[in-house]
Amino acid sequence: GRLDRNTTGLLLLTNDGDLADKLAHPSNNVKKLYQVIIDKPISNEDFFKIQEGVRLEDGLAQVDEIGLVNDSKTSLGIQIHIGRNRIVRRIFEHLGYNVTRLDRVMYAGLTKKDLPRGHWRHLSEQEVIRLKHLS
Repeated sequence: GRLDRNTTGLLLLTNDGDLADKLAHPSNNVKKLYQVIIDKPISNEDFFKIQEGVRLEDGLAQVDEIGLVNDSKTSLGIQIHIGRNRIVRRIFEHLGYNVTRLDRVMYAGLTKKDLPRGHWRHLSEQEVIRLKHLS
């Protein structure tokens, strides 16, 4: 999955075209988890709107899960499987919030835990097998 230039986080690089196609195709429901920092506290009403799905110009944007990360209600975790361009930013912007930071922390069950920013690692054999058997 691609990230726009203002988004940080986990990228998966592969030379396996079949695997890349499988991970990118929406029918495979590949889960992505983002930490979102917004410019002002989210209202309860908007939180529930996102939970229920937000109608954007290109259709309904449904999230799998959303949760608050801090008490100030400016840091949220959001899990999606839809892959439309800039979907997380567009959801919040539609409701009047400016996303000041967006970080993908999980992709297809892989996390960036314990991996410093700017660093990379090879996947284990078990991780590759699991990715190839996603359905």
